[in-house]
Amino acid sequence: MLRYTLLRLGIFAGCFLALWGLVSVGVLPRGLGDSNLLWVLVLAIVISAPLSFVLLRKVRDEASAEVVAKIERTKGRLDANRSQEDAL
Repeated sequence: MLRYTLLRLGIFAGCFLALWGLVSVGVLPRGLGDSNLLWVLVLAIVISAPLSFVLLRKVRDEASAEVVAKIERTKGRLDANRSQEDAL
């Protein structure tokens, strides 16, 4: 799960830096007044979300499998504790 989060943050950071460079060069328009940082942040979020959805599919599936396995182990322990209480 940590790997997926770090990779997703990495894609966001890469998009942010690339967009910041494009705005600095003048390829993309600057925001109004002092809103340049907000403009680049919003664009980076909008671009990195679909990129991470496509590029991190395998990692996301692995992370979800880990979460499902952890939930199943927890359910098993809860059921074991319930059966011990019923036996007493």
